[in-house]
Amino acid sequence: MNEIRKSAFVAIPVERMFDLIEAAEHYPVFLPWCGGATILARDENAVRAKITVDYHGLRFDFVTRNPKRRPEFMAIHLERGPFRHFEGEWHLARLTPAACRIEFCLRYEFESLVMAALAGPVFGRMANTLVNAFVGRAEQVDEEKSRNDAEVSASRAVNRKRNRKRSEPA
Repeated sequence: MNEIRKSAFVAIPVERMFDLIEAAEHYPVFLPWCGGATILARDENAVRAKITVDYHGLRFDFVTRNPKRRPEFMAIHLERGPFRHFEGEWHLARLTPAACRIEFCLRYEFESLVMAALAGPVFGRMANTLVNAFVGRAEQVDEEKSRNDAEVSASRAVNRKRNRKRSEPA
């Protein structure tokens, strides 16, 4: 059985980080190995998703059902896929209003020896870089939000200045 354990401190609010991890439909945008992701069901207690791995000639699908407690916990349970065993957990802890700690653990074993030989090394590298990918995506989204907020503020300031000029007597 393979086990991956990773953790990171990130200057992102815990709620925003949790939402990024939970939103599997966006994985293809920033996980290079993710060929597709479909949310099959979602409510406040769980999310169920189909993930397609498509990386360097390796292609397979798996479905997980993930119980969750926003913003601190999400489990990963395999429903269908090429694994004998596949389960994991995300734990998030608020450090400050603007920062959190992420802990990720994944235990997996492929169902067949052939799949383990073909996919094992690639899948291990993918799983090993998952936390870093999420941290990088969170930082990117946060930078984009800050840039957009700055543009909106600048636009509002220009509009206020125009409106003042219009209301001044000629």
